Amino acid sequence: MKYLVLTFIFAAGFAAAQLVGSAGAQQQFPQPPNGPGIPGTPATAAPGKAVNPDRLAPANPNIDFNGYMKIAGEAYQHREKHRLTEADFIKMSQEEGVIILDARSKEKFDILHIKGAINLSFPDIDIQSLKKVLPDKNAKILIYCNNNFTEGAAPSSVTIGPGGIQGKAALAFPSKAPTLSLNISTYTVLYGYGYKNVYELGPLLDPAKTKIELVSTKK
Repeated sequence: MKYLVLTFIFAAGFAAAQLVGSAGAQQQFPQPPNGPGIPGTPATAAPGKAVNPDRLAPANPNIDFNGYMKIAGEAYQHREKHRLTEADFIKMSQEEGVIILDARSKEKFDILHIKGAINLSFPDIDIQSLKKVLPDKNAKILIYCNNNFTEGAAPSSVTIGPGGIQGKAALAFPSKAPTLSLNISTYTVLYGYGYKNVYELGPLLDPAKTKIELVSTKK
């Protein structure tokens, strides 16, 4: 019995010590208050007042990030069944009325592009340019980008001349980060503007070995 009582006394003392230590820690290391300008804490504001009113830009009705994310999600689902093999891309490109769209810069396009492609640089894609270049939203459109082709030789050793396909490829197809591939941006934007008959070249190809014909712009 004596040992049982001692056990209870020891347990009660240990619990009390833990509570005191916890309270002391809270006093020694108080939580930082929430508010504007304090790193690592969410900003709060009184009801009816804006958070950081001096730092928030006014809303812009012409910029809708939430709407873009919705479109990107839909385009993601749509794109899954619209990626083509090299052979299917070639076959589809030979169909009547098909458009091959290259959204790289004109400079890169002129160095090397798929034969028969038209160029509309991605920064220039807008309502008016699409009406002019792609007036039919039901037309079948094939797209490709830098990340469909290996770079070939290093740019420092480029020699542009007869048979210099690898050298040209180094300048024409510099790689972008996979998550920022131009195909992704182009597909999403075209989908958002109502073009649902878009197909994307899928594989990574060696420009010196691909069966897709690559040409330079004649000057």
